[in-house]
Amino acid sequence: MSLKISSALISVYYKDGLEPLVRLLHEHNVRLYSTGGTQAFIEQLGIPVTAVEDLTGYPSIFGGRVKTLHPAVMGGILYRRELPEDLAQAERHRIPPIDLAVVDLYPFEETVASGASDEDIIEKIDIGGISLIRAAAKNHNDVLIVSSRNQYANVVQLLTEKNGATDLSDRRFYAKEAFAVTSHYDTAIQAYFAKDDQESTQKASSAADINDFKNLPANHLRYGENPHQQATFYGDLDAMFDKLHGKELSYNNLVDVDACVGLIDEFAASEGSTFAIIKHTNACGIATAETAQDAYLRALSCDPVSAFGGVIITNTTVDRATAEELNKLFMEILIAPDFAPEALELLKSKKNRILLKRKSVALPTVMFKTILNGVLEQDKDNQTETADDFKVVSQKAPTADELQALEFALKVCKHTKSNTIVLSNKNQLLASGVGQTSRVDALRQAIEKAGSFGFDLHGAVMASDAFFPFPDCVEIAGQAGITAVVQPGGSVRDQDSIDYCNAHGLAMVTTGVRHFKH
Repeated sequence: MSLKISSALISVYYKDGLEPLVRLLHEHNVRLYSTGGTQAFIEQLGIPVTAVEDLTGYPSIFGGRVKTLHPAVMGGILYRRELPEDLAQAERHRIPPIDLAVVDLYPFEETVASGASDEDIIEKIDIGGISLIRAAAKNHNDVLIVSSRNQYANVVQLLTEKNGATDLSDRRFYAKEAFAVTSHYDTAIQAYFAKDDQESTQKASSAADINDFKNLPANHLRYGENPHQQATFYGDLDAMFDKLHGKELSYNNLVDVDACVGLIDEFAASEGSTFAIIKHTNACGIATAETAQDAYLRALSCDPVSAFGGVIITNTTVDRATAEELNKLFMEILIAPDFAPEALELLKSKKNRILLKRKSVALPTVMFKTILNGVLEQDKDNQTETADDFKVVSQKAPTADELQALEFALKVCKHTKSNTIVLSNKNQLLASGVGQTSRVDALRQAIEKAGSFGFDLHGAVMASDAFFPFPDCVEIAGQAGITAVVQPGGSVRDQDSIDYCNAHGLAMVTTGVRHFKH
């Protein structure tokens, strides 16, 4: 059912991008109603607009808390044009139709994130706006609701193409979007009031299925992977970390932090100090050493270019000497089980740097991913093979140092995007090839990267997340100086790779376990 827009209510907080829509409505002789700042904005464009106060006969009262909550406005949106009794009541009470509502909401989340007072935050709980949006969405049979500035350009295109009219499918689509906006907004408000809820805190550490996660506190983030995507974290960060310093965590920060925690948990503190540097969920540097400072410097040397702006985690206390080195690097986040007081003071010198002190909390053993029209659930990949699990398939067995290096490489490989190849020695990542469509490309990427940072691969080892379908990878690795290889095995052409190792003095072990990470 196509309906021509004859009147519109425009009341928005954000005016950017609004002008083309206002001008288009004016060109189509749409009567405009507005409030406060939006009314002034429209008047400055030289376009006629009727104040809502003139429609309702009431001024804005109670400091602006009540402006549009009046039958003349709500009735104009909600009355059903196809019902004779609604039409008669609208005429009797002199309620004009409102065919389009352009309404956004007060910036509640932005106000919370700014550190504003409780009083200021409360005043940013929108009442009139959310009521208008819900009303227009409910009556989408007759009314188009535009509930976000992100929709302005698309609505201008829609109304241009349809000569100022909309179809029911258009109005239903924007109603769906409007209810997403109000749901997100209400959840953000609930999360603010529930931030000190201890019961929710306790639930965070024992979530076992997707329903548990949805019942956790909803932490609304500035945006998702990109600024045009909304995002929410369901969980309790306070149960995981003491946030000691820095700005609020973003969606991408949280994804990297999760990758950091998974990787560092492979390395026991009793076996040495380990530092890992993560960029886009992959390790660009990781090393184990006797001291924290040495572990960090060795991790940084793996790829000091990618380390810029990365997320860093360690399994040991950050002391002053290590902090002095860390402070030279621009990093987003530093995570540690503890910080020496003098180290913490130094690291706080950068305003936005996020410092997290990790707590000992049991993590869920399952993971979820939304796909298509459903959700995938799987166990986390909590299996890591050691030398005891290795099956030597080549004539040459790995040395003790090579076995230690293969274990190290496999731990990193497991937490790297597939297809992946990891090159390492017994306590340091030398390079990795990540997320490639070809395992050969991943290997070549790793070799080139290692060379660019001055690493000699003679005597290094290689780990692969999946089997080698052809012998080309071991051939290329052998020519680069690699002396030992770990891989799951299971290819129908495994023997071709083994034969190359035997012919050229390489050691190869298999695990029987694949570690894809998509």
